[in-house]
Amino acid sequence: MGESELAGPGADLRHQERTFALTAVEHHAPIVGSAPSPLLWAGEQDTRAFAERLARQPGIADAFIALHGNLGAGKTTLVRHLLRALGAEGRIKSPTYAVVEPYELPGLAAWHFDFYRFDDPREWEDAGFRDIFAAPGLKLAEWPEKAAGLLPVPDVDVHIALEDDERRRVTLRANTPRGRELLS
Repeated sequence: MGESELAGPGADLRHQERTFALTAVEHHAPIVGSAPSPLLWAGEQDTRAFAERLARQPGIADAFIALHGNLGAGKTTLVRHLLRALGAEGRIKSPTYAVVEPYELPGLAAWHFDFYRFDDPREWEDAGFRDIFAAPGLKLAEWPEKAAGLLPVPDVDVHIALEDDERRRVTLRANTPRGRELLS
């Protein structure tokens, strides 16, 4: 029998798969969630609903989610709802002064970072953040721009902007295949 035209060296097939995947993303960005997706959250119930949907995604267990927004935008509120949806009990506080709060959740570990007061890149090494980001588990980081150049590429960037006292304009950007899965 003749050889298939699809058969060939492994490197060619990997190249074809990569090219196909990139093409699919470019043409179907709204479907897979790779392009910014502006949302309007009318109140905290919308934040909770988004967090609950996100918590049901299998990839959340090893995701890195970066949260951007001004003070009071709702970054910590989103984290609280997400951690609750993942099974956290007890008080969930902002790690503004501690920089990181660890959580042992059913079936996964999670770390909530707040880099608002982060000033010295040496803190990164001294605190063992490189090891945390290399380990399995969910990483949620507020004010990631304060640790720019030290953090890995987030799977998802969440930008939250105040519209008024209750409403938030939210833009989601998937930066990785895991991020696209989380937002699909």
